[in-house]
Amino acid sequence: MWNQGIGSWPARRARKTPDRIAVVHEERRWTYRELHQRVLRLAHALRGLGTKRGDRVAYLGPNHPAFLETLFAAGALGAVFVPLNTRLAAPELAYNLSDSGSTVLVHDVGQAEAARAAAEAAGVRHRIALARSDDDDALGYEDLLTGAETGPLDETVLPEDPCLIMYTSGTTGRPKGAVLSHGNITWNSVNVLVDTDLTGDEVTLVVAPLFHSAGLNMTCLPTLLKGGRVVLLGSFDAERVLELIESRRVTCMFGVPTMYDAMAARPRWATTDLSSLRTLNCGGAPVPARTIAAYLDRGLAFSQGYGMTEASPGVLYLDKEHAAAKAGSAGVPHFFTDTRLVLPDGSYAGPSEPGEILVQGPNVMTGYWGRPEDTEAVFTDGGWLRTGDVARVDEDGYAYIVDRVKDMFVSGGENVYPAEVEGVLLTHPAVAECAVIGVPDPVWGEVGRAVVVLDSGVRADEEDLLGHLRGRLAAYKIPKSLVVTESLPRTATGKIVKSVVRDTHGD
Repeated sequence: MWNQGIGSWPARRARKTPDRIAVVHEERRWTYRELHQRVLRLAHALRGLGTKRGDRVAYLGPNHPAFLETLFAAGALGAVFVPLNTRLAAPELAYNLSDSGSTVLVHDVGQAEAARAAAEAAGVRHRIALARSDDDDALGYEDLLTGAETGPLDETVLPEDPCLIMYTSGTTGRPKGAVLSHGNITWNSVNVLVDTDLTGDEVTLVVAPLFHSAGLNMTCLPTLLKGGRVVLLGSFDAERVLELIESRRVTCMFGVPTMYDAMAARPRWATTDLSSLRTLNCGGAPVPARTIAAYLDRGLAFSQGYGMTEASPGVLYLDKEHAAAKAGSAGVPHFFTDTRLVLPDGSYAGPSEPGEILVQGPNVMTGYWGRPEDTEAVFTDGGWLRTGDVARVDEDGYAYIVDRVKDMFVSGGENVYPAEVEGVLLTHPAVAECAVIGVPDPVWGEVGRAVVVLDSGVRADEEDLLGHLRGRLAAYKIPKSLVVTESLPRTATGKIVKSVVRDTHGD
C-alpha cells in the first residue's frame, strides 16, 4: 500500500482478520471487513464533496462508530482529522473550526444546534449529520455512504504527514491545535502494545471521550491495531459500565479516578462479575488510596500514567505490578519515549530534585497548528518538548509529579486553563480584574475558584458573575465558587502572583 498512515489500518486489518469483530455500539457490531467497506465509502463521499489531501475534516459528537469511520476516511484521503470536544460552547467550537480551517463538519444529532451555529460562524462548507431532522439543511451521513463508490483508494500518506489536530487550551487563553502525525499516533500505539501487553482477543470498553487523546490513543486505536474489539459507550454511566463489563466480558478500559469511584459506589459493585478484566488504566489525576484499595479488594490493580496531548499522549507509565510498591508515582517512560528533568537554568536535576519534565520520542507532536512561535517556544534546542510540569525521580527511576509550571489544573480529568476563563470573566462589565485558581474538591479532584476585583461603585454577586460564563465556556471550565476581594497581588511588572492568590483564597 502507498498509504503508510492510520487511514490504511482498516484495510490492513480486513486482509488479516476480516471476520473478527472490530466495533460494538449498543446492539450493533461491525467486523473489520465491514469497517473497511464503510471507511472506503465515506472516503469516496468526502472526496466527492471536494475534500482533498491536507484538508481538515472535523467531528463533533459522543463516542460512536462514525467518529472512527471519519478519522480513518480522512486518513485514507491524506486529509487531517479534527475531533471537537462536545462540552464546548458554540463560540468555542467556532474558534476551533475557524483556526483549523475545517471544510467539513460531521456531527451527531444531539449536537445539531451547536454544530449549525459554529459551522456558520466558521464558514464550514459542508455539514454532515448522523441523523437529520426535517428542518436540518445538513447532508445525511448514511445517505452519503449508501450512494458512494466502493472501489480501491490508496492515497500516498507518509508517517510524517499530519493525521489529526487536537485542541488543547494554553496559558494565553486561546486553544492551540497540537498536530499529531500518522507516525506519532502509530508509535504511541506501539508503546501501548509493548507496555500493556494488549492481545488480539482484547475487548476494550471505550467510555472516555474519543475527542480526548487518552480515550482515542491509549485504548481504542491500540486495540484496533492489534485486531481486538472496541465497545463504544457514548457517555459514562457507572451502572451501564458495570453491566457491559459483565455482559461483554470486557478485558480492558481507561477512565479517570471519578469514574472508578462512581463504579465502586454502585450497589451492584460487590456482585458484578469482573473476572474478565485484565487491564484498568487510569489517568487525568493520581489514583486516590481509597480507590486503589476498593479495586484491590476485588482483585484488580490499576495501571497509571502521565501524558499530554502533545505527546499523543503517553509519556510515563506505571504498570500494575508496581502500583502498590510505587504508589503515587506516574511510572517510567514508555518504551520508545525518553524523558529528562531539568532545572530552570537547563541543567539536569539531581536524584529526588524537582525539575521540569522534558520528553522526546516518535510520539511527540510535530508542532502547533499555524503557530510557529508557540511551537518554537515549547521545544528546546535539542528537540525536547517542554511539558511545563515538574517531577522528581526516585532511585529506581520512577517519576513523581509534584507541581505544575503552568497554572493549569485538572477537574474531573479535564484540563482547565485559568487564563481562558479569566479572559471571558473580564468581559463582564463589573469585573475590573480577576484570577482563577484550582481548589481541592472531593469529587472532581479540583474545581475552579474565581477571585474577582469589581469596578469601583459597581455591585455584582456570584450568580451574576458565574452566570455570565454559561454558554460562553464549557461547564467544566466554569468556577464552582467566587470570592470578591479589594485587590490582587502583583509583581513589580504588573503580573498577578498566583501563588499568593492560592495561599490567600485557596482554602
